[in-house]
Order: sequence, then C-alpha cells, then structure tokens
Amino acid sequence: MGAGISGLSAAIEARRLGRTVALLDALPVLGGQCVNSLIGLFCGVYGNGPDYRQLTHGIFDEMFADLGRTGDIHFNDGHTRTVSYDEVVLGRWVENLVQRLGIRVVVGASVSNVDIEDGRVRSVTFATRHGDVRVAAAGFVDATGDAALTWEAGLPCRVPERTVWGSQQIRLENLNEASKPSPEELVARVDEKAEEYGLVRRDGLAFFFPGRNTAVMNMTHVEAPLEAVRAAEAQLEGRAQADRVVAFLRREFPAAFGRANVRSYGLPGRRQTRWIAAEHQLSLQEVRDGTPFEDAVARTAWPVELHDRIEGYVWETFAPDHVHYVPLRSLIPLGSQNLVAAGRCVDGDAAALSSVRVMGPCAAMGFGAAHALDLAAEDGLGAIDSASLRKRVYENVEA
Repeated sequence: MGAGISGLSAAIEARRLGRTVALLDALPVLGGQCVNSLIGLFCGVYGNGPDYRQLTHGIFDEMFADLGRTGDIHFNDGHTRTVSYDEVVLGRWVENLVQRLGIRVVVGASVSNVDIEDGRVRSVTFATRHGDVRVAAAGFVDATGDAALTWEAGLPCRVPERTVWGSQQIRLENLNEASKPSPEELVARVDEKAEEYGLVRRDGLAFFFPGRNTAVMNMTHVEAPLEAVRAAEAQLEGRAQADRVVAFLRREFPAAFGRANVRSYGLPGRRQTRWIAAEHQLSLQEVRDGTPFEDAVARTAWPVELHDRIEGYVWETFAPDHVHYVPLRSLIPLGSQNLVAAGRCVDGDAAALSSVRVMGPCAAMGFGAAHALDLAAEDGLGAIDSASLRKRVYENVEA
C-alpha cells in the first residue's frame, strides 16, 4: 500500500521474486510524492564527496540508465550527490514499468478495514469511487508514509512531539538560469524580506534543471495534519504561501524570475506525520555513529534535516566516509507477523527519521521489505535469518 518510491521498489522487487503483487495508492495516480509532490531531486542515493559512492541500487540502476539516455536526469555534486529529474517523464517511466511487469494496480484506494488475527494480516478492504476492493495476501507492505495500514490494523504507532513541517513545492518555468542567484544570496534576501512578503520560512532552495530554464522551488513550510478538514485547509494555505514566494522572486530577482510562471503546484509534501512503533527505534546517536546492524536493509549518508521550526530547519552534515544504516527491526511493527513498513513511516526518533526518510534509503527499505516477506513465508517475520537477508540486500548495505 503506497506507490511512492518505497512502495514501488517493494512491488517491483516482489514481482521479480516471482510473487503476485497488488499495488494500491490513495492517490488517483502512481508515483507518490516523488512524482506528484514535485520533489524534483533524488536525495540520499549517493554518499558524500569526493567519492560519491552509490549506496542504493535496485530501482535506481534501471531508472537512471533510462532517464539518462533521454537527458531527463542531472547529477549535482556538492557535499553529497543529488539527482535532478523530470517528474513528468519519471511518472510515465514508473507506469510503463509497473504495467510491463504485470503488477496489479488499484488507485484512489483508501484503507477502510484490516482483517488481522494474532499479528497476521489476512486481508485489507479499500474504499474506492468504484466500490470496495478486498485484497488477501501472504504479506503486506505499509508504504503509505502515514503508517495508514499499520494504524488501521490496530498496531501501535507514534506521532511527533512537535510539528514537523511539510512543503508546498512548485515548478516554475520561463526562467533565466544564467542570472539565477546563488543559494547564499537567495537565503539572505528571503531572511531580509520575509515579513514584507508574508513568507513564514526564512530560507529556501531553488532546484534548477540545467538547460531548461525551469526550477522546483522549496521555500514554504506547511502543516501536515492527519485530520481531513485541517489537511485540506493546510493544502490551500500551502498554495497561498507558494504564490507569495513567486511574487517575492519576480520582484527581488527580476533577471532570473521576472517572467516566471507556475507550471504546476505539487501535492502537499509531507516529511513526518505518523509512523510505526517497531521492534527497534532508530536513534539519532545511531545515525551519528553509523551504527552497523546485522539485519541492515538500507544505508545513506544524508544529513540530519529536521524541519521542526517554521522559520527554518536543522542541517547536520557528515564526514566524507560516513554511512548510517536502517535495520529490518525498525520496519516491523510491534506484534506483526507479515506486515512490514517501508519509507518515511518506519520507526526512528524524529531526528533520525529526518535523515532516512529521503528517497535513496526509502527505496532500499522497499527492496528489503520485499525480500523479508519472501523469506518469512508462512513462518512469520520473526523467523527470518539475518545472514540470508543480508545476502539478498548486499548491494544496498555492503557493496
């Protein structure tokens, strides 16, 4: 459940293991936040410079090769390596791959009931505009981002002690890339002019796609409530914030943004909302120390990026050779026998999650979740041999 990068990775790998796979999402399209929230940047796939070692393979190897041939990705090397991408092209790439593999898809599907007995999920019923859909399976992956499947199953979950802010991303076009401000200049002007333009966030990022005179703007902070009316209100407020950002950019940086217009508003981008309570909660200290785990399924070198204050965020980077890990135990909800989480709803303290919720490790978690359920079979997740799992996820934790 969930067709963002973690759910897609899980579904694709499970299908390649010979499993029959159903992929469901509450949105009417596939791709989750990576396509529909206009994130525009793959983060956490690579390690820090100067080596920029690739830390997550799986879905990214094929994706980067295909999008590279058409010029629809671009690698950016700084402290770490990030990857800009065209979200429209990526969306079609995802749909074509899922269709080619024969994965069964149901979109616009929200969890309405979970049949669970002794920790084993037997089936899940989803409400859609076309009627209810019931899915019975040997194993389930909660890649909803909000731990919706785990929550509806009655298994324990956690929420932040304080607000973790999301973002309203927009893609601007008709820009003059040659005149773009430096990141330092942009942040300084935002900080200086925030009150004048009604900007709540006092920093911001512009992700230009080289040669296209377009950019994804990440310059807002928006609440991400789990209550329906408040969530809708937050979405409208996010778009109003984005409009104020555009007004600021046009006036303050006319050479680069004077003719800018909004090509698209993304769906609300959510960072941390609700997550599972697992057998092991990943800690900030384990992230800082690069603690190894026998049952590791994902790794990254992405900084601590905690958006817990409206005006800005914590940004704590790591050394060139640093890597930290996510264990399978942080993906298994307490009491679960055949339900594994993947993505931003796995268990960690807020600061630890802020580093492992980006798309590189999220895809690795989905890959690991598929292999964990394949190994568990009818014996339950507690019977998985760590050595057998490690052989399967080797390229994402050791290679």
